[in-house]
Amino acid sequence: MPDKFRNIAVLIDAENISHNFLEDISENIALYGIVSVRRIYGDWTSEKMRSWRPLLLEYAIQPIQQFSNTVGKNSTDSALIIDAMDLLYLQHFDCFCIVSSDSDFTRLASRIREQGKYVVGIGEKKTPSSFVNACNEFIHIEPAGKARAEPRKTSETRNKTEILIEKAVDQLADTSGWVMLSQLVQYVRQVKPDFDLRELGVKKPLDYFANRKDKYSVQKEREDAPSAVFISKRK
Repeated sequence: MPDKFRNIAVLIDAENISHNFLEDISENIALYGIVSVRRIYGDWTSEKMRSWRPLLLEYAIQPIQQFSNTVGKNSTDSALIIDAMDLLYLQHFDCFCIVSSDSDFTRLASRIREQGKYVVGIGEKKTPSSFVNACNEFIHIEPAGKARAEPRKTSETRNKTEILIEKAVDQLADTSGWVMLSQLVQYVRQVKPDFDLRELGVKKPLDYFANRKDKYSVQKEREDAPSAVFISKRK
């Protein structure tokens, strides 16, 4: 992820995400920078939206009304997409956060990225891979209190992620065998947008390598990059 963003637009599909996720959503978004726009889309005349209503004022989210013209059809998609494109062409926003588990936003995420903007997706584990891979990063969420209880990935997934990290170190290392940690993390996220440090049992990328001293070396405060951290494989 680049340095913290100055203007983030958060767009929430209320008909495709539970209000139980809102605390986790807010905490994750806060890590990315300054949120300038918070909008949530749904048919607020519907009884299904009742659980969301008390949270709108508490979290300063602007509700956008979209009537359900067809029974059984998610009415928010078109309204959210139109708003996103309007905000995109204002050119004020450097990051868009799309909160939904719906694959219908795949093309929207791709289109925003084509304009050079950063896209963070947030949704449940059931989110189709097409939407996940269309984002720069994708965060899988669970209800508050559950997400942090234990690692959310299987050991098989963890092994695949560790293999990806090892390959990335091999591919990105310079002639002396070192790669900048920030460059390494950026590469892994490009390959695996839903990469989550919690699946590796750590909170920070540096912790992962510091805990594996038998396999990796860590170098700090190099003269050519005093504020950077470098990683290499032990020979």
